[in-house]
Amino acid sequence: MHKLRICTGLAVGLMACTLLVSTPALDLGSAHAQKLAEVKKKVQKKVQKQAPPKEQQERAPFTLEDQNAAVIPGMPDARGWGDSEADFARVLPQASGPWLAISGGGSDGAYGAGLLAGWSESGNRPEFAMVTGVSIGSLIAPFAFLGPRYDEELRKNFTTVSAADIFEDRMTSDSLFDYWPLRRTIEQRVTAKLLGEIAAEHRRGRRLLVATTNLDAGRRVVWNMGAIAERGDDKALKLFRDILLASCSIPGFFSGVLIEVEANGKKFQEMHGDGTLTAPFFVAPDSMFSPHATTRPPLSQLYVIVNSKIATEFKMPDRMIAGILGRSIDLALTSALRAQIMLMNVAAQRHGISLRVAYLPASFDFPSRGPFDGKFMKALFEFGVEQGKKGSPFADSLPDLSLRKSNPAR
Repeated sequence: MHKLRICTGLAVGLMACTLLVSTPALDLGSAHAQKLAEVKKKVQKKVQKQAPPKEQQERAPFTLEDQNAAVIPGMPDARGWGDSEADFARVLPQASGPWLAISGGGSDGAYGAGLLAGWSESGNRPEFAMVTGVSIGSLIAPFAFLGPRYDEELRKNFTTVSAADIFEDRMTSDSLFDYWPLRRTIEQRVTAKLLGEIAAEHRRGRRLLVATTNLDAGRRVVWNMGAIAERGDDKALKLFRDILLASCSIPGFFSGVLIEVEANGKKFQEMHGDGTLTAPFFVAPDSMFSPHATTRPPLSQLYVIVNSKIATEFKMPDRMIAGILGRSIDLALTSALRAQIMLMNVAAQRHGISLRVAYLPASFDFPSRGPFDGKFMKALFEFGVEQGKKGSPFADSLPDLSLRKSNPAR
């Protein structure tokens, strides 16, 4: 278990470091390192020709003591640390039933969205007591939480968007690309009506959680989205949207999202970024899965939707910085994902939890022309629908996740 945790930490560390010097053709996930060289040329050209971006206002300084005491004004129950068992205990569902965790994966999130829609069509999709989302999984999670009646929204969200709905090819003072189109897309899809329905389910005892990474503290934050929705005003709606944006914002690619908090009689802004920087998906604090844990997660069934392939693929990277960085990040993300799945599997066996993991099969080979390619996402969504209808994605046992099994000799 300790070795697996070290592997996860190394992989995520490599991902975080290399993302800061690479470009967004990585597509916010491990499956799309293509077209990196072309984007790199664009970035170099922009650096040479584009006028220096306007300087942003500096944040007010704050201390570790301030950070540890910080709360959202008027919403003290809005969040907790993702590595704190005490904080996690406060957001546990009161309803019984299976839990669902949805991973990151960029445009491969179309797979998870399609799988949920197909699962509904099969008639076997359960109501989840808790749904968690990270990165692209955070954009799926609210609709998954509300059930099959929002499947059509999921279809629209993943089959009618393109790269132009996600980012603009324009540098800002703290990012290579501008995420204002993604912010606008979230504002259009996440409405006051949606929050009202989430709040109603929260009152029934169900829970919707989204993970971000607090870049100041270097820790995972878990947001109690139902409690935020229950607040019901414009501030709650803005915070809800900002959290989803933050969970998808890879630092360096996109700007960090600033969230206002208060502590010790002063207000200041935290910076939050992509949830996958601290874990590919979230179930509970890692300490609860340790062999020496004194408490266990209070669940008996766990479903995980992995919006990515988990097998490494043979590929000769170009002998250039962009190609090698792209390949390295791809491998780092895949290794972190595999390690996290193995951790969950070991813990599930120890605690008697029924674990079912669905992931994008290696057999899906529809070509992608770049990040958030519309045709690719439509094909992947429909592939997910068919998988969900068959009930085949959630296998009774996990595949062999050892790296040497990924590329069999031929």
